[in-house]
Amino acid sequence: MTMTSPTNAPDVRVRQAAHSAPRKPRRFRERAGQQMKGGPFAYLVLAVVGIVSILPLYWTLVAASHTQDEVLDTTPPFLPGGRLLHNLDAAWNQAHLGKAIVNSIVVSGCITAATLFFCTLAGYAFAKMRFRGRGGLMTAVIATLTIPPQLSVVPLFMMMADIGWGGKLESVIFPTLVSAFGVFFMRQYLSEALPYELIEAAKLDGANNFRVVLSIVLPVARPAMMVLGMLTFVQAWNDFFWPYLALNQQNPTLQVALGQLSASYTPDQSIVMAGALISTLPLLVVFVIFGKRIVGGIMSGAVKG
Repeated sequence: MTMTSPTNAPDVRVRQAAHSAPRKPRRFRERAGQQMKGGPFAYLVLAVVGIVSILPLYWTLVAASHTQDEVLDTTPPFLPGGRLLHNLDAAWNQAHLGKAIVNSIVVSGCITAATLFFCTLAGYAFAKMRFRGRGGLMTAVIATLTIPPQLSVVPLFMMMADIGWGGKLESVIFPTLVSAFGVFFMRQYLSEALPYELIEAAKLDGANNFRVVLSIVLPVARPAMMVLGMLTFVQAWNDFFWPYLALNQQNPTLQVALGQLSASYTPDQSIVMAGALISTLPLLVVFVIFGKRIVGGIMSGAVKG
């Protein structure tokens, strides 16, 4: 009679359980932890998308480096010319773009900083704090997204005139210090990315609400804040409708100043394109500097989630 040693019995049961457990298909085991390689079709689609995305910027560069007659010819040029610096200088001097760029940087920077601050605080409150009327207030915030901004132009213009901000940058900055989209975006992100246990642990250690926001909420919300900051900066930089109504020609933003280039009876399209190229370059610089951080923050948040 064969006796099984008590010390070997657990090993036998472990081996039997391992053999009886369902095993993943071989193709999934081999690709675990590996990046999938794209085929020729994927590269073709990416190439087409890249070309279509770059084509408007390339045409702006081509048009800005030629004369208006060459741009409006029946066979327009497809390669950059030699008048780029001349047209850039003409656009810079005619529209006084130096002051306009400074104004756009001030307006876009203030709007972006304020939007990130207020929307993050509001998103945290709607996501993790319990108070009466929270659902109704969130519904009201989302409902404001359905109101066309053109409906508020007249009362907003009258309000800015009564305050004495007509023609000043404050009239463009203060009405857009917070956005309903930003509140909703941060609320949705913090609802999933910020666990209640982390907040409760901080409060057990004696942290107040300000300390919780500073040490826990802001680090967790950093990926979403970078995305919201990029979207807000681009929107504020490209905004034309309200700054055109609120500001004057002596104190314009960049987009308002560019509108003056094409406001003449016979505008020079090459100079207008040169001005458009100037207005696009700061956005490209911002994206080159912060693009990797934004993508890295998104991926980091996705992995942590």
